[in-house]
Order: sequence, then C-alpha cells, then structure tokens
Amino acid sequence: MKVYLVGAGPGDPGLLTLKGRDALACADVVVYDELACDGLLSYAKPGAELVYVGKVAGDHALPQHKINALLVEKAKKGKVVTRLKGGDPYVFGRGGEEAEVLAKAGVPFEEVPGISSAIAAPAYAGIPVTHRDFASSVTIVTGHENPDKGSAAHNWSAIAASASTLVFVMGVKNLPHIVKNLLAVGMDPQIPAAVVYRGTTPRQRSLACPLADLPGAVRKAGFTNPSVIVVGRVAELRGRLNWFEHKPLFGRSMVVTRACEQASGLADALGSLGAEVIQFPTIAIRPTPDFTEMDAAVARLSEYGWVIFTSMNGVRHFFMRLAAAGKDSRALAGCKVAAIGPATAIALAGCGITADFVPKHYVAEGVLKGLHTATSGSLAGVRILLPCAAKSRDVLPKELAKAGALVDMAKAYITLPAASRKDEMLARIKIGALDCVTFASSSTVENFLALIPAELLKKHPEIRLAAIGPVTKKTLQKHGLDCHISPAEYTIPALVEAVKQYYSAL
Repeated sequence: MKVYLVGAGPGDPGLLTLKGRDALACADVVVYDELACDGLLSYAKPGAELVYVGKVAGDHALPQHKINALLVEKAKKGKVVTRLKGGDPYVFGRGGEEAEVLAKAGVPFEEVPGISSAIAAPAYAGIPVTHRDFASSVTIVTGHENPDKGSAAHNWSAIAASASTLVFVMGVKNLPHIVKNLLAVGMDPQIPAAVVYRGTTPRQRSLACPLADLPGAVRKAGFTNPSVIVVGRVAELRGRLNWFEHKPLFGRSMVVTRACEQASGLADALGSLGAEVIQFPTIAIRPTPDFTEMDAAVARLSEYGWVIFTSMNGVRHFFMRLAAAGKDSRALAGCKVAAIGPATAIALAGCGITADFVPKHYVAEGVLKGLHTATSGSLAGVRILLPCAAKSRDVLPKELAKAGALVDMAKAYITLPAASRKDEMLARIKIGALDCVTFASSSTVENFLALIPAELLKKHPEIRLAAIGPVTKKTLQKHGLDCHISPAEYTIPALVEAVKQYYSAL
C-alpha cells in the first residue's frame, strides 16, 4: 500500500512532471480534483479506479475530512493510490493536511511536487514573478481570507512594505478587500498589477492595470476564480512578454473527431498552437471478430507481389496477426510494400519495414499511377494484399483490378460508432462555444453527423469545418455542408497548417 500526493500543475497537461506521470501509471486508484486536467487521467493504467473529489468555491464533491478518510481506506486495502491535485499539493493545496492524516494512520506516502499556478499562470501571461530590475523576492498569499472575520491572518503592512512581487492565489472574490487593505497601508495606487484567469490553459485571459483600477477592470472583464493576482512592477512586463496568448490558435476551440487510438497527433499539434482541443472520437477501432481472411493472407504472404497499407490501423492490426502466427517483419521479405501517406510509412518503419512506395497523392489515381511506375508499367497478374477495415471504400481495389492486378482485401479491423461527450458537443454548438470541427476521413464525417445533425450545423455557420482531403470534403458536401478548410496535401500536418493559416488570415 502507498499513497502518492501528486501535483498536477496549473492546467497545461504538459507541465505534469515525469514522476507525477509515473505515479499515475502505477496507481490502482486515482483520486482527482476539479483543477486536475482531464487529459492527465489518460496516464492512468487501464482498469484503475477513478474517484472525482473536485472542490471549487461553494461546491465540494467530497469534504476534505472525507477525502482524507478515503485515501486511508483505499491504501489500507493494499492499493496504490495517487491523489492528483491541481498545482502543487503543498502550496495552498491542503496536501500537508492529507500527509499528516496518512502519517498518523501509518500509511506510507510520497509527495510529488507540481508546478504551482502562483508562478506558472503569471509566466504564461508574460509576467516573471522575479526580475533583476524589478523584484528580487516573491510573496505568495492566499486570497481566501474572510474579510469579515475578527482578526486578519495577514500582516498587510509587512506585505506592502516588503518590496516583493505579491501573488494572491484564488483571490478574485476578495479582490476589492485585498486592494483596499494594500492601499490603506500605503501601497502606491499606481503600482502595476495584473490578474490571470485559468492560467496555462487555452481558456486563459489576463489583464494589467494600476492597482487601484484592478477591481473595476476585473469586474468589467468578468474574471472569476481560478485566477491569480499579481502586484508589483513585474506586472508591467505583460505587454511585452505575453507569449502564450499570442499563439496562432489561442482561444479557438477545435474538435478532433479521430478515433482515440489516432487522435493524439492531431490533438497535440492543435494544442501546441494554443487551441482548446475537444476530443470527440466518432469512431472506435477494434480488431475484427473474425480473423479468417487476415490469417489466410498471412499464411500465404510469399504469393503476394505487393502489400498495400492504407492506414496506421491496417499496419497495427496486420502485425498483430503476423505475431499471432509466430512471424515477424521477415515474413514480408519477398513482397514490395506500399504505404498510403507518410503517417502510415512511419508506422511501418516502427515495425522494421521501409516502404518501397509512398505516393505523392493519397487518392486512388495517384496510387495507381505510382504503382504502374514501380512495377515497370504493368500490374497485370500482380497479386496484391490490402489489409483494411471491414467496411473500406472499394475505389482503390477496383482501380487495381481494372489494371489487371489480383487483389485480396483482408479484413484486419472494424470501425464502430462512438458517442462520448455528445451532450457536451450539442451544448457547445448551441451557445456558440465552438470554432472548428476537423475530419480526417469520410467515416468520421458520417459518424459525427449521425450524432450531431447536419441541420444543426447549418444553423451555426460560424463553425468552420476542416477536411483532410477531397474525399472527406465531398462527404461533407454530400450532406449539404460547406468545407471551409482543406489542405493541398492530404496529411495531418498539412491539415494543421491549413487550419493555422485560415485563422491567422482572419
């Protein structure tokens, strides 16, 4: 038994430490907060019990004393428990209280520090909390102090006279009280100050102004918690150093409809450009329930002149059956191998195979033309294997057959509709909180529209639709929908670049 008290960081999942990731990966139980990013839960091992105990002002899913008891209870059942907390557990995170309870109960524990919002949120807004020219120290203060209680927890005179950068955590509700007390003990009303809302996330917003004007500016901007307040000369650097909010897709909400197994590359690329990425997988990839075709093809691989892989899924599931037959990449020694697209070629390379042919254009005509060249101008009599999905488009095999090739389509996997987060998606559309939906295949279009009616999208023309290539674009148009963004090259990197260029031009 063991409990890890892990700091999840302030919101950007990339700020989780490696040790924090490892603690999630080994946990039998993950107990997580409101401020612990959902994306971090993907690091939990399959089958781990996930327990939400989120706490925001005035709304506690589980009171602190019950959280303490839960950690002890789960650990004493022999479980490895990871307590995932926003920011750093020991910086206004009540991690010290939880550690005390665990120590008293005789439960082994480790504290895994996280990056505190007190330093990260200002940094993402372009505000270094210390700077050689402005401040050589920083004071971190809770903003939760009740202004109506009899005696103040803070020595306002000492705080104001410290010449430090002051950082107040979770203090927006009490901001007028904080400013009033600082001014009352003689702080300059014109000293620079700033507020950062939801720092390090795609929903981040920030503002800077003189201290005396801060409550009014925050009220006008509609900032609430979670926010960080910064007071000190370093706040004037926001205007020059605010890098995060200037990313090309910052503030844009982008939907990724690819299957979970494929989504990470597109989601990560959009996220790195500042977008809020909503993963809404419309298909799930599963092994085919009947391996008869695939296993028969694997058994007679030596008969094939070419094996053509049209997707990473085809590669993955083909090599699973190859392994099940007790074979490896050497079984392809007598075949030529084609990869439709660079991502598929990379997947093959990961299995030890360098593709003999990667077409310049990833449509049937381009593949056919390239194969003609690669086979000295004739496909007549060439036996070709296509590991594919159970319901694949038959354009390529038909074109190959017309050219005289003998084509076997072997079902390697199936695609199933997925419907997670449908209600969230509908709500976002209706309130105008969605900028763009990306489609990487015709099947994602069809499955998305099976969940989200095309007629609803037509009522919201502000939502841009992005398609990876002409076939996917035609599928959108078949449903009466415009395709606003489509790259010249039919790849995920090109799709990301096209989205970036589209929004940069607005």
